[in-house]
Amino acid sequence: MEEVRGANTWREELASLVEGPAIRYAGEPIVSTRPVKSVDDQMEFESENLKDQVTGFLKSWGEMLLELGKGCKDILQQTVIAEDSFIVQKLRGPVSKVSGRLRFLNEFLPEDRDPMHAWPVIFFVFILALSGTVLRPSFDFQCSCNFNKVSRSTPWAFDYLAAVTVILYLVSYSMVVLDYLFTLLKLFAALNLNSNHGKLSPPMKEMCIHPPSAIRILLPDGRHLAYHELGVPADRARFSLIAPHSFLSSRLAGIPGVKISLLEEFGVRLVMYDLPGFGESDPHPSRNLNSSALDMLYLADAVGVNDKFWVLGYSSGSKHAWAALRYIPNRIAGAAMFAPMINPYEPSMTKEEMRRTWEEWLPRRKLMYFLARRFPKLLSPFYRRSFLSGKHGRIDEWMSLTLERKDEILTEGPMFEEFWQRDVEESVRQGNTKPFIEEAVLQVSNWGFGLADLQVRKECKRRGILPWLGFIYNQAECELAGFLSPIHIWQGMDDQVVPPSMSDYISRVLPAAIIHRLPYEGHFSYLFFCDECHRQIFSTIFGSPQGPLEQKMEMVETPSEADMI
Repeated sequence: MEEVRGANTWREELASLVEGPAIRYAGEPIVSTRPVKSVDDQMEFESENLKDQVTGFLKSWGEMLLELGKGCKDILQQTVIAEDSFIVQKLRGPVSKVSGRLRFLNEFLPEDRDPMHAWPVIFFVFILALSGTVLRPSFDFQCSCNFNKVSRSTPWAFDYLAAVTVILYLVSYSMVVLDYLFTLLKLFAALNLNSNHGKLSPPMKEMCIHPPSAIRILLPDGRHLAYHELGVPADRARFSLIAPHSFLSSRLAGIPGVKISLLEEFGVRLVMYDLPGFGESDPHPSRNLNSSALDMLYLADAVGVNDKFWVLGYSSGSKHAWAALRYIPNRIAGAAMFAPMINPYEPSMTKEEMRRTWEEWLPRRKLMYFLARRFPKLLSPFYRRSFLSGKHGRIDEWMSLTLERKDEILTEGPMFEEFWQRDVEESVRQGNTKPFIEEAVLQVSNWGFGLADLQVRKECKRRGILPWLGFIYNQAECELAGFLSPIHIWQGMDDQVVPPSMSDYISRVLPAAIIHRLPYEGHFSYLFFCDECHRQIFSTIFGSPQGPLEQKMEMVETPSEADMI
């Protein structure tokens, strides 16, 4: 038996398991074959055991919490949130009403996140961050007390326990804060996503900056203004049409898809230019709508438009056309407006007009208008993340637009995509957010005039030093004020970018304006790439096509032989 077990007795086996050289038992002495450890080695061994114990405790604690969570989840699924449970039957109606009213918050979520999963996580992270902020002072006090107790009892273990506790506290608190910040960043980034979750966005295409190609004129203040023209030359133009562009556009826009042959048929010269800071035009140090009208006047003089000219305004670019009607009315032959945008904070709008306008817009677009009005500097990061990011994107995503069916079909076509990408590339050529912020601020700020100022009215001025002299002479010089030339407005009735309520407001304050309401048309579908629409527009404002003017031939008389004698 002894040969089978070897030389070790049961006491030796016990001693080897205990591994304590100082333990003694009654009976024969135990001789341990293991080397005796020093005091320093023993302290290191005990500290290693404490480390293993703490690690094991944390692992066990985590596993217990995980199993507890799984068990609670199963219990809730089987009893509380089951279809036939009492709570679900009682709360289904009120919860559906509340969720219906709060459904607009789902537009701030990334399109690949299920709202049923995302919002509970966001709410839980918010509670954790809030509780961590509130409970932090008490936790610091408890930790300091525990450290003092441990330091008095076991000074060798104080450093380790203090380090472990501080690390655990910092890690847990920083993870909560990071999760909360990450959630906010996802919500912030989700503002740039399309609210239509059913569509997959195609891979983004890099922008290309093209070589300069514009003709530039020198303005009186030393700035350069870039322009582009189509149609008949200046000396044969029967009509001149100057078109300022809208937000996130350039001189390349004008009337998208208009045929040169149509311009020649009506004898039209179309002049388009870059607003200050856009495309190849120099920025303006302090531009406003008055300076915008003067830029248009200087451009007309520089390109040889000596007579009156028509002005074309589209969407947000219409404010520059309105400014021309207000500040240089003597040079304007008429105005053609397409879905004209007005100040959404216009104080003279009625509550009903204001409600019908704002209810059509997405929350992100409302936020952009609010920031432009109150905190314009905060627009810069939004612009940097979208059209100034160096990559192309969808127009409805960047501009926070809600498009109707015809607009969706048009904007998804290759012709519109090619035009849109080239126009945006030219618009952001300078890579500066300032002109875009200025344009956004001009839209929502006080224009310096009201549309009612353009209404035709009679103003009489009496001559004489004293008022009674006017009665003696019985003379009063009266003249018409306001904009006397025609104003044509085309408005798509299904337009959700510039709602029809804006045209209704214009019709109310400018009764002389001619409103062309277009059933089943959106924001882009009538003006963009529609040959028949372009012909209808020119026929409305210019009448029957008469072609370009006859080129004037200077007749030089040669002396006859009789005169030479």
